[in-house]
Amino acid sequence: MSASRYFVLGLARSRSTWLRSVARWSTSGALPVELVMCLSTAEVAARLSEGRPTSAVLLDASLPGVDRDLVELVARSSSAVLIVTDGSDPRDWERLGVTAVLHTDFGREVLLDALAEHARPVDRLGRAVLEPPSAEPAPVGLRASVAAVCGPGGTGSSTVAAALAQGLGGSPRLGPVVLADLALHADQAMLHDVGEVAPGIQELVDAHRSGTPSEGAVRAVTFPLADRGYHLLLGLRRARQWTTVRPRAFEAAFESLCRSFEIVVCDIDADLEDGPVAGEHADRFLFARTATRSADVVLAVGRCGTKGIHALARVVADLLEAGVPPARVLPVVVDAPRSPAARAGVAATVAELAVIAPGGSLAPALFLPARHVDQAVRDGAPVPAPLPTLVTGAFSAVLTRSGPRSQPSLEPTRVAPGSLGVL
Repeated sequence: MSASRYFVLGLARSRSTWLRSVARWSTSGALPVELVMCLSTAEVAARLSEGRPTSAVLLDASLPGVDRDLVELVARSSSAVLIVTDGSDPRDWERLGVTAVLHTDFGREVLLDALAEHARPVDRLGRAVLEPPSAEPAPVGLRASVAAVCGPGGTGSSTVAAALAQGLGGSPRLGPVVLADLALHADQAMLHDVGEVAPGIQELVDAHRSGTPSEGAVRAVTFPLADRGYHLLLGLRRARQWTTVRPRAFEAAFESLCRSFEIVVCDIDADLEDGPVAGEHADRFLFARTATRSADVVLAVGRCGTKGIHALARVVADLLEAGVPPARVLPVVVDAPRSPAARAGVAATVAELAVIAPGGSLAPALFLPARHVDQAVRDGAPVPAPLPTLVTGAFSAVLTRSGPRSQPSLEPTRVAPGSLGVL
């Protein structure tokens, strides 16, 4: 055997003929491959996390756990993802990030060619012959304008999100608008009196585990609200169900929302915990982190009073620490005082307590007057005027001043054969 060979993980159904063939070629020396057969996707993840360089992972397409998140996990370890299928699976594996697709009756030469083209060999000491690139590709820009609305509990952030979606949806110059309920304790279904609990974000994410639905299919998961001018994407049915949401599938679902609608309004939690502090519960903050990373404008909602302004300043500080530019943070104070002097004092206090980075300043604070919102919710009526107009005007002003946050990536991306048409 040569000084280097391929370290390959294999995951297939029991008594799989192709995996037995690969094991026989490896044992006999017909292939420069060291094969480790895994029993589950969890074992594949565990072996990848050990830190030993892995050349490739052979995955049986018929297994239920083989989806977008598993492919992403393998790709992050700089390993080639080789899917083995009998041709009956209709999924577009290239769009899911798979490196190569092999038929179940592949021969030794076919596998060797695929490894030579896509995989990294390792030497006898288990070191990668070619080190993987250290830099991750830049994220691809999103087409839609994104607004994220958050605030401490009981401040009315969900109502502000509905008011923004209503104001934007009523503009004849804009395209379709969707209000996505991405809070752990999702209340938009109750606030809109939908009367249904599904479909919602969980169904949308599940649809992206193994494929990319069309724009029509994405819009079909939402509820069109003709009297308000926008679509509603329901949230989690129980807060604890965040554990069932796969991170990569959710990110793909969020991108599909941004492709299917012109404006995406996200009702999120104000908790943005990230990094090593979050630990094994990091995915609990996935919804909020994804929305704030992509948001062109983040509306931080609070109430007047000592406690309310202190909580609002804390939310603003968390947003800035999470990487949101100060100019894109729009403080919103509900049930605001009428006195201009009192309003100026509230805005100055929020800016001072948030500890703005040198050279940066928040967007001018928006003050919303008191309105009978509870009565409108009980009656199933839209958010009363002038709240939608005020919130929409402030959002548009910040967006016009700061411009879109997401820019298209200049990094090369894989092009599926035939996707560019024919000449």
